[in-house]
Amino acid sequence: MKHKGIVCGILAAVCYGTNPFGALPLYAEGVNTSSVLFYRFSMAVMILGVMLLAERKSFVVTKSELKVLASLGILFAASSITYYQSFRFMDAGIASTILFVYPVMVAVIMAVFFRERVTMTTVSSILLALVGIGMLYRGGEGATLSVVGIALVMISSLTYAVYIVVVNQSQIRMSSLKLTFYVLLICMTCLLAYSFTSPDLHLQLPPSPRAWFYACWLGLMPTVLSLVLMTIAVHEVGATPTAIMGALEPLTAVAIGVLLFGESLTLRLVTGIVLILLAVMVIVLAKHLKIEN
Repeated sequence: MKHKGIVCGILAAVCYGTNPFGALPLYAEGVNTSSVLFYRFSMAVMILGVMLLAERKSFVVTKSELKVLASLGILFAASSITYYQSFRFMDAGIASTILFVYPVMVAVIMAVFFRERVTMTTVSSILLALVGIGMLYRGGEGATLSVVGIALVMISSLTYAVYIVVVNQSQIRMSSLKLTFYVLLICMTCLLAYSFTSPDLHLQLPPSPRAWFYACWLGLMPTVLSLVLMTIAVHEVGATPTAIMGALEPLTAVAIGVLLFGESLTLRLVTGIVLILLAVMVIVLAKHLKIEN
């Protein structure tokens, strides 16, 4: 079963890393951030709803389950909103680099509050991943760090770390599909309410069939598949290893940029990619050896 968790963790990160493939074309067509997020989650809710109906799964949840699901939905909405808002204050590349402190936060939370032992393997993997992701960032001349931007990304990272820990520690017993459906339904509701807080954040309809396609892509790949697989991985191998495997997210985003958007592949990027792959290999091999023993 541990092998299943490792595969799911890797696939979850790769799926999440396809965000730019859906988001960038929508931005190019003039769709605002609030709308991109809303359609990402609303499409995901519809996809998951259809899947649950097709499998004839019950939608009933208890009050105690609803409390946990509401907490997860609010955490995920807060993480998404603060992350995307940080783009108003700093370069997206810097934001995505800083965001990856969340595995460190997960490891600290698990160690402090749940007595999880922090091994040298975990520390080595996190350091390799952090350096590798730092290498992936290509800052422009004059790029500056905004205090507000850093604060927003750190809040986003912390809320996502807490989300992973809550998934890992909750005693909730339901399928990953059902859990993700309710989390995203609550998340979508939060984003809808957020869209009314400012006239700049009004919802826009996707302006073309092409835009609808990319909205559906965002709902399926980096949302439904990523979160369902991540939930399975957290339950199978734990919160910290799953978070470390998330280093493949920015790597996937870079690969998409090179292959689909014509970005150049430099020695710096190759070095970063190798370091991230090493980080993931270290944590995967550690889990594999534990299984064998």
